Amino acid sequence: MPSIYQLKPLFQQSLSGIVRRLAAIGVTANQVTLSAAALSVAMGAVLAWSPQNSALWLSFPVFLFVRMALNAIDGMLARQYGQQSALGGLLNEAGDLVSDAALYLAFAVLPGLHAWLVVAVVLLAWLTEFVGVCGVMVGASRRYDGPMGKSDRAFVFGACGLAIGLGWSAGVWLNVVLTVVALLSLVTVLNRARAILGEVQA
Repeated sequence: MPSIYQLKPLFQQSLSGIVRRLAAIGVTANQVTLSAAALSVAMGAVLAWSPQNSALWLSFPVFLFVRMALNAIDGMLARQYGQQSALGGLLNEAGDLVSDAALYLAFAVLPGLHAWLVVAVVLLAWLTEFVGVCGVMVGASRRYDGPMGKSDRAFVFGACGLAIGLGWSAGVWLNVVLTVVALLSLVTVLNRARAILGEVQA
């Protein structure tokens, strides 16, 4: 199914100049990966500490865009400059899970929002990525199928953060959005599992 992830090649192309400059000064893929995770944890903590700060919420979609850029940059550094490693793969997958949890769990402190629903969305996000990685374990490829992959989640949460920053009170509308995200995450799990089994059988 369609996913914002399909735009990744164009996004990477726009970052090629930055990647060359980072490589030239000795920045490594693992350093970028760890930096993205650390910044995400810090951003999530600040949001949870000051959930009424509209300026923070307005900056949230910008931060998510920067995080996506860093996630693309670490992969480009690894592939294009011979930095691929087992450690890098582990850091990349674990860093994404930690970052997702840190950033999205901050929404749970908003009044009017069902905290359990936020937790459910985060757990389902983890499940989608776990199933995607399982493809490699069973002899298929790492799956990034939609409709609610990492980039799609970032877009939805970024839009919600922007709305909150513009003065929308978290309430029924956000609970509905998160419910839809949870349902689409389940569809994503099924799509990835079906694609993996199809690859293996082929």
